[in-house]
Amino acid sequence: MKTIKKSLPFIGVSSFALLASPLVAAEMNMSDMEHSSMHMSNMNHSGMDMTDDMSSMDHGDKIDMSGMDHSSMDMSDMDHSGMSHDDMDMSGMQGGEPPADARSPNYSNGIGYGEFGKPVMMGSLPTWGISVDDLGYQFEEDAVNFELEGWYGDDSHRVRLRTEGSAETKDDKAIDSLSSLSYWKPLGVFWNGEVGAAYNTENDKSALMAGITGTAPYFIETDARAYVYTDGQVQLDLGAEYEWRLDQHWVVIPEAGLTVFSKDDTDNNITKGFNELETEIRLTYEMLSRQLSPYVGFSYETALSDTRDLRRQNNEDVDTSSVTAGVKFWF
Repeated sequence: MKTIKKSLPFIGVSSFALLASPLVAAEMNMSDMEHSSMHMSNMNHSGMDMTDDMSSMDHGDKIDMSGMDHSSMDMSDMDHSGMSHDDMDMSGMQGGEPPADARSPNYSNGIGYGEFGKPVMMGSLPTWGISVDDLGYQFEEDAVNFELEGWYGDDSHRVRLRTEGSAETKDDKAIDSLSSLSYWKPLGVFWNGEVGAAYNTENDKSALMAGITGTAPYFIETDARAYVYTDGQVQLDLGAEYEWRLDQHWVVIPEAGLTVFSKDDTDNNITKGFNELETEIRLTYEMLSRQLSPYVGFSYETALSDTRDLRRQNNEDVDTSSVTAGVKFWF
């Protein structure tokens, strides 16, 4: 056992010398090699490490590297600071004006569009729509309220026909409505403007109309319309509506409307200033792709300012309230 232990260092040194001798010889032989005649066209360099100093290589002859596989070469550490893009020719890239002999500007190559005509954007096509925001029965008043509008045009210009009011279902069955025909145009992202002519059946007068409608902050649908009648009377209608969505179908809609006049008109129970405030809250259920919404609700109307005294003198109600039921839809 002692003899074996003493011989182990000698065996280790001898083994190391035997293993290192071929490597030393190979290194000595590689230093004197001539690289000018090396043919590397079929070599796979994907696993080669070329980071060592190659200054001693003789590059006098051209090295054929067409067959080299560069897929795994790491060029992340290369210095591109000296490269300049000023002299690069990028005229052939897409963009700019086509040359004179290029294909036709509309890319049709002289071929017609057929029976359907030239394609256009959907926003530029004229279309139409009808919206009935309120068609309901007031049980206490025994009357039907209505508010509807129809339009024709595109996203930039439209003609709108709008009417709102109430129709009595008893006694003389009178219909009080305010209808208008107007030109509609967007004024911005959230606001639209309209101007046109109107007619009021309650006072049997026509008027010029101008208004602004849109979405106020917190998604409050707002509208303000001014009517200038032939006798100089000016009526201002202000309205606000909000949709409080409970889920995908049930929606609570509170709304309010305020009416203001510029001068007295005792024949039509009108006084100067604020005249009437109308409020209503409705619970709707949207169905048929949200195009049909039956509802139930509660409405309250009250006269304001001097209009209250004028109605009392004429034995008319100052405050009224009623349960309502109806439907709203659009198509």
